[in-house]
Parts: sequence; C-alpha cells; structure tokens
Amino acid sequence: MDIEQKQAELIDHFVKQASSLKGSALGSVIVEATSHPSLFAFFEILAVPSVAELEGSENSVYLEMLRLFAHGTWSDYKGNTGSLPLLVPDQVLKLKQLTVLTLAETNKVLPYDQLMLELDVTNVRELEDFLINECMYAGIVRGKLDQLRRCFEVQFAAGRDLRPGELGSMIQTLSNWLGTSDNLLISIQEKIKWADTMSELDNKHRKEVEDGVEEVRKSLSLKANVDLRVLEEIYSEPGGVMDFDEDRSRPKRRRHPIS
Repeated sequence: MDIEQKQAELIDHFVKQASSLKGSALGSVIVEATSHPSLFAFFEILAVPSVAELEGSENSVYLEMLRLFAHGTWSDYKGNTGSLPLLVPDQVLKLKQLTVLTLAETNKVLPYDQLMLELDVTNVRELEDFLINECMYAGIVRGKLDQLRRCFEVQFAAGRDLRPGELGSMIQTLSNWLGTSDNLLISIQEKIKWADTMSELDNKHRKEVEDGVEEVRKSLSLKANVDLRVLEEIYSEPGGVMDFDEDRSRPKRRRHPIS
C-alpha cells in the first residue's frame, strides 16, 4: 500500500471518529491522530464540525494542538508550551518530522546546522540517523546526505496542509503558471511555423538549384552530341583528314636532273 492510499484511509478513519464525538471526548482522538506514525495531514480532521466547535471552549487546547500539527513546527511548539498540552514522545517525533517537511518547502538544500537548531539535535550522527530512519524510511522525504558540505539535499518532500489564506495564493501561482505556459506554447507554435516556412523556402531553393543543374547537364549533353556528329562527318568525308594524312605519308618521287 502506498503512502497516499494509507493517508487517505487513516484520514477517513479519524474523520469518522471525530464526527461521532464532542467536547472533551475529542481530545483522545486528536492525540491518537497526531501520534500515528503514518499520518501527516490533518486538514480534513480540522474541518469536522464538532472539532471546529472546540474553538473558545474549555477544550480548545486540543484544537490548537491539532492546528500545530497541521501547520506548525517544533520551534512553534517550544514557543507556546504554556498554552498547549504536553506532547507524548510519538507526538514529538511527528512534529519534528513535519518540521523537516516545512523546511523543505522553501529550500532544497538544508544545512546541518539549521536542521540541528530546528530539531534540537546535538550532533551530526544523531541528525543523520533521524533523517534516514524517521524521514526517508517513512517515505516523507528523499534526498542525499552530504557530509562534506554538511547539508541534506532534498529531492522530494511530501506536502503539508495548506495554512489559512494559502489557497488563494496557490490559485494565483497556478494561474500565473498557466499564463506563462500559454505564452510559451504560443512562442513554440510561432517558432514551428517559422521553421516550416524556412524549410519550405529551402526546399524551393534546392529544387531551383537542382532544376538549374539539370538544365546545364542537358545543355552540355546536347552540345556534346552536336560536336560528336560534326567530328563524325569530318572523318567520314572523302579526302578528309584521314585521306590527307595518308597522302602525306606516301613517299614522293624524286626527279633526277637532266644532264
């Protein structure tokens, strides 16, 4: 089962659970969802009406915790520990995994120093073990560990839930991309048309040259035939060149002087 299908099944499971509960009973479901090792998307759970009703209630800390896992990082948690429940070890691991995904959204080369600071890791060995065992093996990122440059080169990272207000920005980005693609397509079509025109002109020029060469060939062939006939006529006439040569080759008589 691939990660997307498993995510979909887990989301459906927790959405159904949350939809059947209210108030403090939702706390355990939210803790379970944010602790699950294979769940990294929480938007659908946030959208459950009974979960949204936690806003402003005595159990609103669970709503804030769910929002943290949907959009936040480990640093965000450390800055708000006074207003959030204490996280269990599985939640700490999950939030650090999500932190790597957030960092990978904006930068495909992540320096080790930045990662150690954001994840509260004290040495390179611990950091590399975390990236390999908890991120790459989990299928949420792919990349290369560069010990010489002390960085993690991200090749793939799973996406996180959209933050409030990001949908409009994403739509605008996609619209801009679509406009750029349309302009590029028009440019390509124009270049193809120009290439076709040049090819047609080149073929026409080549045909003219070939026709010209053929005309010259025919003209030379005709002239050669005419010259050959003239020579044949000259050599075949009586007293022509051959007779003249034969006459010149015949020994002449020498007259003796009269005494």
